[in-house]
Amino acid sequence: MEATSTATALRRLSLLSSHFRTHCSSPQVLAFNCSSTDGENHENGCVFCMIVLGEAPALKVYEDDVCLCILDANPLCFGHSLVIPKSHFTSLQETPPSVVAAMSSKLPLISSAVMKATGCDSFNLLVNNGAAAGQTHIHIIPRKASDCLWTSESLSRCPLKSDEAQKLADGIRENLSISNNIEDSKGNGSSLIVN
Repeated sequence: MEATSTATALRRLSLLSSHFRTHCSSPQVLAFNCSSTDGENHENGCVFCMIVLGEAPALKVYEDDVCLCILDANPLCFGHSLVIPKSHFTSLQETPPSVVAAMSSKLPLISSAVMKATGCDSFNLLVNNGAAAGQTHIHIIPRKASDCLWTSESLSRCPLKSDEAQKLADGIRENLSISNNIEDSKGNGSSLIVN
């Protein structure tokens, strides 16, 4: 019990001190695990690990024990924010469901605050997944009507061809079935829709 309360106290102290961090701050206070099994993320310069550890600047707008929301340093638009896990995960497949759930459960609260602060009435959610996409994190991108943020919005869209669509749907269901069988063996199964 004492170890749990010490860890909680260290997390709280870390959270508070992260707002007052100077070049003299002691990194030993931090109790976050921002590394994967190879332990090289910090050494490889993962900017999110550095932000969580207080070693890189960021404007924090929300923080709890599992995730952190910061303003994007290179925003697509005013208010563009990132929700990042406090532990390093390069993909959704590697991210524990409890972490994905914790991050997702904060999206209504954070996105509502972002919309009010920016005067927007809508937003896009964008999930980055995989090393090439920059580690697992979620973008909250505030939107206004006719803002032309995405070039693709001005492009005309072509409907899927029936035979291509059926083949694609079958391929996705087949891969879901394989994944579902693995989940079933863990006791976390779900059902699939079959046409």
